[in-house]
Amino acid sequence: MHRSSAPTFAGLCQVTDSLFLSNSRVANGDAVLSKFNISCIVSATEKLRPSSSTTSEVEYVHVAVTDSPLTNLMDHFDVVADKIRSVELRHGHTLVHCNAGVSRSATLCIVYLMKYRNMTLLEAYTFLKSCRPIVRPNNGFWKQLIRYEFKLRGSATVKMVSSTLGDIPDIYEEDTKNMVPF
Repeated sequence: MHRSSAPTFAGLCQVTDSLFLSNSRVANGDAVLSKFNISCIVSATEKLRPSSSTTSEVEYVHVAVTDSPLTNLMDHFDVVADKIRSVELRHGHTLVHCNAGVSRSATLCIVYLMKYRNMTLLEAYTFLKSCRPIVRPNNGFWKQLIRYEFKLRGSATVKMVSSTLGDIPDIYEEDTKNMVPF
């Protein structure tokens, strides 16, 4: 998988040549949008707050969801992945964001990588984490990602396991083993 060597810019990370991931503060900064030629913003937030001076030049897709394990984000997986791909085919750049750029937006980027870059869930998560180390979809989104991978491939590369913190993806098991109890 080729990724641009462009450095992280004020909370913005470049995932592929045409896909960027950030928090909402960066997504509302006109200088960043201009510098990276962002032509579409996918906002996975409860309320849409488009940047005032770029609204006519930038297409906005609002996915009105909360960052809750009970939120059904899977209903938006294909629509968002297809939009990112459509923008890419027009040689545009898409920025996906949520409030912190950790859970909702990361989940949507993982879906795109699985669907259009032919990655397994484990590969997509590992790749995205190498771009933005703070990504950490919530456990409900993990369950949806696992179902989506099964739908795409007929198998899953990540599974949910029981831990002292409840059900977690097996790739988080090492994290919980290294936690210090309070």
